[in-house]
Amino acid sequence: MQRIKIKELLNSPQYVEQMVTVKGWVRTRRSNKNVSFVALNDGSVIHNLQLVVDPAHISEAILKDITTGACISATGTLVPSQGSGQSVELQVQALTILGKADADKYPLQPKRHSLEFLREIAHLRPRTNTFSAVFRVRHALAFAVHKFFNDRGFFYIHTPIITASDAEGAGEMFRVSTLDPTRLPKTPEGAIDYAEDFFGRETNLTVSGQLEGELFAMALSEIYTFGPTFRAENSNTARHLAEFWMIEPEMAFYDLTDNMNLAEDFLKYLINYALEHCADDLDFLNKRALEEDKNKKKEEQSELSLLERLHFVVDNPFERLTYTQAIEILRNSKPNKKGKFQFPIEGWGTDLQSEHERYLVEKHFKKPVILTDYPKEIKSFYMKQNDDGKTVGAMDVLFPGIGEIIGGSQREEDYDKLVQRMREMHVPEDTLWWYLETRKFGTTPHSGFGLGFERLVQFVTGMGNIRDVIPFPRTPKNAEF
Repeated sequence: MQRIKIKELLNSPQYVEQMVTVKGWVRTRRSNKNVSFVALNDGSVIHNLQLVVDPAHISEAILKDITTGACISATGTLVPSQGSGQSVELQVQALTILGKADADKYPLQPKRHSLEFLREIAHLRPRTNTFSAVFRVRHALAFAVHKFFNDRGFFYIHTPIITASDAEGAGEMFRVSTLDPTRLPKTPEGAIDYAEDFFGRETNLTVSGQLEGELFAMALSEIYTFGPTFRAENSNTARHLAEFWMIEPEMAFYDLTDNMNLAEDFLKYLINYALEHCADDLDFLNKRALEEDKNKKKEEQSELSLLERLHFVVDNPFERLTYTQAIEILRNSKPNKKGKFQFPIEGWGTDLQSEHERYLVEKHFKKPVILTDYPKEIKSFYMKQNDDGKTVGAMDVLFPGIGEIIGGSQREEDYDKLVQRMREMHVPEDTLWWYLETRKFGTTPHSGFGLGFERLVQFVTGMGNIRDVIPFPRTPKNAEF
């Protein structure tokens, strides 16, 4: 018989009293003298399907191999459940072992495992309730990203993964080379001769698709990129990855206000989509987060539950204010005056930290915040220079629990101003000649922003470590799997 997914069986009453076939992995098995109860999960939904296995129908040779982790196929009649915890169960008439799992060696036993341990077995962790829920939510959010932009007439552009430019000017890049490290060609000056490399020049993995995205916005008006990006930042924290995914829309004819409006609409759409389409998974993750909170010190516990944080975002208009206004609020705040901030706010020009951003969102305004018009010294070269000569048309969207979730700006469309700023920040003009040419040929005001996809998934799922929202995390000293 054709396999039917467990999600469909649990949600479709027409299958009751019908003969059906399910396939999946055994989560648990318990037995009494007359019958075995098997919890089966196929990944389609957080819930298991209970199989009722009568030894009169299934041989002892098969029964002994129904262990946690084993993969099985079962055919039987779906009936209303007599027990608590499930609406239906499968009365099994035929059962096949598709793949055995040695009960003594299978590492995912039916008990609570630490997230640290599960990272060590990332090839198996999707079989747990927590990670299956996280990655179903991740899928839904990825789909929602494409749907949001497609429905608004944006075009999806694949920007290069191998580039010869550093979009951020940060210099923390992974180099790409086919040169033999034991026999590197050298120039007469003793430097590595990249002219003999595959591309004939020094190349690296991209840190952002923004600059290339801007080129297409100058032709197609509204585009977005959604792809992997890489940072060789030696930061071993719960907030950083060396490989992650970025969503970067770029829009011609958008000013900073248009940019903010799009960012707010985008975030609310994505979170609403998850609330609507991932209700069971989010309910599970919400309960999981509440249980975790019970084991924390009171000052470390979250004021809002996961679901409350999600509704906090979608139910409130985002507060908009300038960096200058935010500095005044922070400078005069009780935490700053009483020395509670780890990084005290002393005056204008300070680069805001997560603790400052969270104070504005969680304590002062009690709603998401968009900060604008930052000092140009702490922002990138491509941002629109304001008339005051001190600030740029930047915007950061701040969320509860994490601080900045989106960073963006109106881009500098004036050729002379852009060149001047690049020289001030020592950004090489020769490698970005193609970027500068868009300011010579039909330039126009335009804007864009970047959203780290893992940061979004982390917020929506409530996971405390960013390594737990990407299938195979790449971090310093770790490239397993």
